Amino acid sequence: MESAADISVHDYVAWALADIEAGRLRELEAALADLHPAEVADLLEAMPPEQRSLLWQAVPVEQESEVLPNLHDEARASIIVEMDDAELVAAAERMDVEDLAWVIEELPQDLSDTILDALEQDHRARLEAVLAYDEGTAGRLMSTDVLSVRPGASLAVVLRWLRRHARLPPHTDALMVIDTEGTYQGKLPLDVVLTGEPDAKVADMMQPAAEVVRAGASEHEVAALFDRRDLISVAVLDDQDQLLGRITVDDVIDIIRQEADHALLKSAGLDEDEDLFAPVLPSAKRRGVWLGINLITVFMAAWVIGQFEEALDKIVALAVLMPVVASMGGIAGSQTLTLTIRGMALDQIADANVRWLTIKELAVGGLNGVVWAVVVAAVAFAWFRDPGIAVIIAVALVLNLLAASLSGVAVPLVLKRMGIDPALSGAVILTTVTDVIGFLSFLGLASVFLL
Repeated sequence: MESAADISVHDYVAWALADIEAGRLRELEAALADLHPAEVADLLEAMPPEQRSLLWQAVPVEQESEVLPNLHDEARASIIVEMDDAELVAAAERMDVEDLAWVIEELPQDLSDTILDALEQDHRARLEAVLAYDEGTAGRLMSTDVLSVRPGASLAVVLRWLRRHARLPPHTDALMVIDTEGTYQGKLPLDVVLTGEPDAKVADMMQPAAEVVRAGASEHEVAALFDRRDLISVAVLDDQDQLLGRITVDDVIDIIRQEADHALLKSAGLDEDEDLFAPVLPSAKRRGVWLGINLITVFMAAWVIGQFEEALDKIVALAVLMPVVASMGGIAGSQTLTLTIRGMALDQIADANVRWLTIKELAVGGLNGVVWAVVVAAVAFAWFRDPGIAVIIAVALVLNLLAASLSGVAVPLVLKRMGIDPALSGAVILTTVTDVIGFLSFLGLASVFLL
């Protein structure tokens, strides 16, 4: 197995599988040592269970503490069960506090206690401070590895102090300024330390109004702040303005990626942490639940169709054209639904602008409804030579696109108020609405005016 910076993980998968099959584990171990831990994690997730176990054995011991936090939950769990306690404790001792907090809560209680007892006192205290905050908050995301200085120090003193460090914490773009009580005062950019007058005081050169986040803020709020302000790091404070730690851009990128994965997979009823190569039975169980929910909605639409059996028996054209109305409504509704969920994710939708958004989407739906109703009516007339069917499908199409536009805005907002993730169930509910209204309007109008 070769290694090169410009080779994709896709290529590594093929080579890794070939090396495992040929028993070339030493060559594999040497190649893995040249990869970034995140790339090793991607490689592990691309392996079937048996090959994943063999590949993990080839991961250098010093890399294990960096690879584990980069794995998705299920893939990480499948590896942890094969590790003995001593190996897990050794990996935990080398992990950063925020990474260890991410991993340790997924472990059995007795194993978590074993790891906590084995940690050095300072490492354990920092870990427990992070674990005190709820998952999904800035407090849980933050790193306690932060450099702070006093406002009365000179830049020359700060620079001499920095040179005494063997290395700075990753992504250190600024130093946090605190007073003797630990209260946050501001932020001192590193470029100011390097270019400012040596005798200048920190208090005169710092940014007192620099952005901060509270420990209880959500990860989403933190990600939105980094996006708006193009930040590299931000201080995390408690309610008394005490400096607790900092959050850096690499952590925020992970959150943004997770939110994107969440939205994409939840729309299909999948878990973003689901292991692609998980065993058959657990995977079938998770997806089967979603299929069952979808089946219920399909039967609802089928029940509506069944109420117009007489009309379908007498007019075959209705059965032929029926999917057109439902499909057009589904597509129009999904467009509005996607934009609404995106707007909610970006905090662009509030009570004050919902009415305007609803009217706008209804206008878009109505306009598209009229345009495509004319096209569909012309095709229906040319096909079946029945002006009555052409008019009815045109009217039904307009009604369904209006309903789809309204539902595309209303469904995610209502689900959010109910505490339900719109990305998880919004598409199913919307499809049900557009199918039912499409069939009801088309077949209902046909029953009234054509029979």
